[in-house]
Amino acid sequence: MERSPTDIKIRTKSRILEISFNDGSHFELPFEYLRVMSPSAEVRGHGPGQEVLQKGKEDISVRGVEPMGHYALRILFDDGHDTGLYTWNYLYELGADYDRRWRDYLDRLSAAGYARQPK
Repeated sequence: MERSPTDIKIRTKSRILEISFNDGSHFELPFEYLRVMSPSAEVRGHGPGQEVLQKGKEDISVRGVEPMGHYALRILFDDGHDTGLYTWNYLYELGADYDRRWRDYLDRLSAAGYARQPK
């Protein structure tokens, strides 16, 4: 089955993108998580080992969301970042694998000597 969203909500006060899929899955993805996991070349690089660790995104907000055809969202962050296209499959993966991906990100921040700022 091809995954597609049945509902998308942007909750600006709690800084959450809430998304439900046609298989019944429902995810609440924090804006910070979406920003640091951006599929853009700016974050991922152009090949293995070229990833750029994103720091200081604890208070990131979303200025807007633009649908890209019937396959993705472009998220406009308030730090000016807007080049990542979040496909339905990628958003699903981010939700389904949230715990591991977030833990890995926090471990990479720690290894880089960066302490996240409390909200």
